[in-house]
Amino acid sequence: MGDLLRPLGELFDATSLARRIPQVEVAVGDDATALILRVLDPPTPGDLAHFRDFERDHGVRIYLQSGGPETVAPLDGADPSLSYAVDDELNLRFAPQDFVQVHGPQNKRMIAQALAWLALPAGQTVSVLDLFCGLGNFTLPLARAGARVHGVEGDAGLVERGRANAARHALTQVTFDAADLYGDLTGVPLEGPEPGRAWDRVLLDPPRSGALTVAERLAAGPCPRVVYVACGPEALARDAAVLEQGGYRLALAGVMDLFPQTGHYESMALFVRG
Repeated sequence: MGDLLRPLGELFDATSLARRIPQVEVAVGDDATALILRVLDPPTPGDLAHFRDFERDHGVRIYLQSGGPETVAPLDGADPSLSYAVDDELNLRFAPQDFVQVHGPQNKRMIAQALAWLALPAGQTVSVLDLFCGLGNFTLPLARAGARVHGVEGDAGLVERGRANAARHALTQVTFDAADLYGDLTGVPLEGPEPGRAWDRVLLDPPRSGALTVAERLAAGPCPRVVYVACGPEALARDAAVLEQGGYRLALAGVMDLFPQTGHYESMALFVRG
């Protein structure tokens, strides 16, 4: 994308929208790059011709956004999804405005590390609760590893994509629900997959603000092993204290450079009971 900055500026200068495109979002899959152009005025037929030429010459997909996120639409109606691989056999499709991890190779390493720390017993089907699951970045690899997984996510669109990705890969032992994990948690099965039975494992990957309310509920539960993936170290430290007060022990922790050339990093922590 860095190589396209100058051509992109030249494209805008050639249109009637030179000063009417205040924002460009970039979404990169393994097979394509999508540019979402926020347009404050309707593009002219000449503008659309320039955009089509740019798509053809530079191998990108252009989407236009005339208002809120719901107005994002591909240039000519066709809407092929982007995708990224989490291993050699499993790839996830996503829309250009969906949240995905920004660093593909590091994401694969992060998933492998999370699965290693969750330590799924060989030859057993264990239950795993995946909170803030997105479109299934951890959920589907866990299901592929043999676990029975329930993913919970606040964005209904991501839940829909997660279900579609599970169906594409014939992963029948995974379910998804949409729920606000910062709101009323009454309907979220944090204690276990069914009454009287606890989750064997829990994984959570919250936004930078962390997961305080969820951590308070998990701290009171019996799950033996929790993996917490965090992009906010302060929130992780706060939530870790809550889990430790509930009887968990911080067994392992590490950081990953998921955001090169920035001051941000991804953290991962393993908590075990006792």
